[in-house]
Amino acid sequence: MARGMMGIVVLLGVAWLFSENRRAVPWRLIVSGLILQVLIALLMLKIPLSRQVFVKLNGLVLAFQEATTAGTSFVFGYLGGGPLPFAETVPGGSFSLAFQALPLVLVVGALTALFYYWRILPKVVRAFSWALRKTMGVGGALGVVAAGNVFLGMIEAPLLIRPYLQRLTRSELFAMMAVGLSCIAGTMLMFYASLLRNVIPDAFGHILTASIIHAPAALVLAGIIIPETGPQTMGREILRSEATSAMDALARGTWDGMQLLFNIVAILIVFVALVKLVNIGLGALPDIQGAPMTLERLMGAVMAPVVWMIGVPWQEAHTAGSLMGIKVVLNELLAYIEMAKLPAAALSDQSRIILTYAMCSFANFGSLGILIGGLGALCPERRGEITTLGPKALLAGVLSSLMTGAIVGML
Repeated sequence: MARGMMGIVVLLGVAWLFSENRRAVPWRLIVSGLILQVLIALLMLKIPLSRQVFVKLNGLVLAFQEATTAGTSFVFGYLGGGPLPFAETVPGGSFSLAFQALPLVLVVGALTALFYYWRILPKVVRAFSWALRKTMGVGGALGVVAAGNVFLGMIEAPLLIRPYLQRLTRSELFAMMAVGLSCIAGTMLMFYASLLRNVIPDAFGHILTASIIHAPAALVLAGIIIPETGPQTMGREILRSEATSAMDALARGTWDGMQLLFNIVAILIVFVALVKLVNIGLGALPDIQGAPMTLERLMGAVMAPVVWMIGVPWQEAHTAGSLMGIKVVLNELLAYIEMAKLPAAALSDQSRIILTYAMCSFANFGSLGILIGGLGALCPERRGEITTLGPKALLAGVLSSLMTGAIVGML
């Protein structure tokens, strides 16, 4: 408990050190944001009814996986999870990430577009936006986009307030970017839960909770780094779907999901190759403590004090720090894959839970490039300002995910 509280204070202090106006500390935003994060965590993790909800959500993940497998096995045969025409000599050797796991993004993307067309998703977003306005006092436009980031991507969520993008204050624009890098798109929520379901009980519930808690955490840290000094943008109207029918919405969602799937595949191939190249280069250095230096070991040493500060025991801090380093430098997908491959004794259950929350965000260098490019296209008039704010938005995203990990580690 004490270590987690110290971690939160240190994270807030780092944000204050990078503040553009250290005298304008938004105390109401900080206090209400921290209280909201703790209440959400208690509600989702400690209330018995929430455990039952988590079990239901986990069943939903399994249903989505089963449905996706039906589609992939029909199209790809045994490569997509269908019956094998031969004996499997190596356990798990028939599993294909590209043909069995990743296509889940297509199904979720299509359904997300359908729910948006049916006005189900906008109503949920509006409810979350109302809660943020009432508790943290953020403007209507920022509340809508912050709530949207819990379920949509960092580029899709700003579309909800596209007419207001040019009118956002500098602080609101920065907060929107920070929240975008702090949360996870709905399409990825389901996919990450499917990756972790064998190592984290009720994985989907934890991933969803993390994305929800990250939103107020990012608003707090963004408000410290660039405090609001002007009138808030109060736009609350959410744009309607451009689809003309339910079938059109499904088609649009499938197309968007396909682009995301190809993007994931390409990033995985390139990033895994880059890690291997770096490790080959580091392997030319003298061995340290009887083992060759690797990127994982290097990042473990750098991030070990950070993960210890948010609640991971020191004897596990090097392993956990390596995962956190992969998440920041590369992306959270590779970090989750590496965590799923770890032996059971490598991390305690508590450490796995803390890392599940701390790594559940788009806060990495690759996503920052996507965010800058996407927002620059949506609002070209402010492209220069968006680019300038990018590095600090990444800092806020990393700090907010670490703060969530610290809060969960205290409970």
